[in-house]
Amino acid sequence: MDMFLQYIISGLSQGSLYSLVALGIVLIYRANRVLNFSHGDVTTAGTFIAFALVGYGFSGTAMPWWAAFVLAILAGSVIAMIFYYLILIPAQRRGANHLGQIILTLGFGLVIQSFILKFGSLEPQSFPFPLSATKTFGLGGAVISELNLGTLIIGIAGCIFFYLLVQKTPLGLAMRATSENLPAAQTLGIPTRMVLATSWGLAAGLGVLAGLFSAATLFLDPTFMLEPFLKGMAAAILGGLNSLPGAIVGGLILGIAEALAGGFIAVAFKNTLAFLIIIVVLLVRPEGLLGTEFVERV
Repeated sequence: MDMFLQYIISGLSQGSLYSLVALGIVLIYRANRVLNFSHGDVTTAGTFIAFALVGYGFSGTAMPWWAAFVLAILAGSVIAMIFYYLILIPAQRRGANHLGQIILTLGFGLVIQSFILKFGSLEPQSFPFPLSATKTFGLGGAVISELNLGTLIIGIAGCIFFYLLVQKTPLGLAMRATSENLPAAQTLGIPTRMVLATSWGLAAGLGVLAGLFSAATLFLDPTFMLEPFLKGMAAAILGGLNSLPGAIVGGLILGIAEALAGGFIAVAFKNTLAFLIIIVVLLVRPEGLLGTEFVERV
């Protein structure tokens, strides 16, 4: 029973990061009906910026970790908003279809990756982090490290904060109105371009937050976010691509399934079991656990 609790806590900790990534993917899909394949690369860029700031800062000395993290999240948001304003909007004005827009996100991700390869380190780096992976606390019959506890708290808090932002604030109302019916939102005077750009920025910020905590457990290299991005995409599909609560639930389920499979079956089997769960769920509910069929208003 103690081991079961241990794996559940570990799965919730990792799953909360998947949920943050999935929330960003779902937010962009709801806003533009586009799967953003540059999400992982923008996250990687933001994490490398944090790594550089913690090591060097602006004046040649190390910057406090909290300031570096805030600036990294803002930098990731700005990168995503630049893509929306300078690339996606002109493409939409020229009649680019959804597939074309998806290809643009993929190409933008490759451009970012080339900059990371040019200015970042190709060798895996140990990411300095304020929380310790060796200091542990007892929780019932389980043991949780300071890093995992912080990851769980920040991940869940980030998901709740973002969900409340979308559901309970005027900005969130504008975002939901824009995603439901863009022409009607424009008729009502909602600045839809600004709202959509904010959606891209928030999505990237969530991704960078997940990337910072992922880098604490993984070695930092130009491709370190590939697996978390793919797991976040899987979590978004599992929960429903048009459901923000579904993204949270999908990420947590995926994290717990991985931990239980790795602990009780085999480490090599944990990814397989997680995706088998997704296949079974989608066979029963093609829209995902909490997703609904998208009906476009014309």
